[in-house]
Amino acid sequence: MSDGTGSTTNDLLLIEDNPGDARLVHEALKEFTHPVTLHHVKDGMTALQFLQQDGPYRNAPRPRLILLDLNMPRKDGREMLRDIRNNPLSASIPVIILTTSGAERDVDLCYAAGANCYLRKPVDVTEFIDLMKMIETFWLGTALTPSR
Repeated sequence: MSDGTGSTTNDLLLIEDNPGDARLVHEALKEFTHPVTLHHVKDGMTALQFLQQDGPYRNAPRPRLILLDLNMPRKDGREMLRDIRNNPLSASIPVIILTTSGAERDVDLCYAAGANCYLRKPVDVTEFIDLMKMIETFWLGTALTPSR
């Protein structure tokens, strides 16, 4: 997304309740060649506030990409994905499911609900960072994403 000054902003919204996984994403971003601003929320209810620019997120940017975990408190990732796709403000934002679940049912449900990609989190730290670099290469370096 262009910010109007000719530079590119890559705002990523991470919806993840596990602090260890959130820390891994943060560490992986240090390896990125594209500038990224990570916005992290810990559950679906807070994510909705962010995406709707509500409450403390009144000035939140529109993310270029959403990384969404499935198993979270208050509102799980499956419900959150439906909410993202049903909201005109966020419906066109690419959503990558980044989860430990490899259950066929979860994969099928998420793609049917509008996920752009479904990835299992590697257990190995090096593999996790490599996966994040692949996300960067494709989603920030190759794919064109909507500005609005």
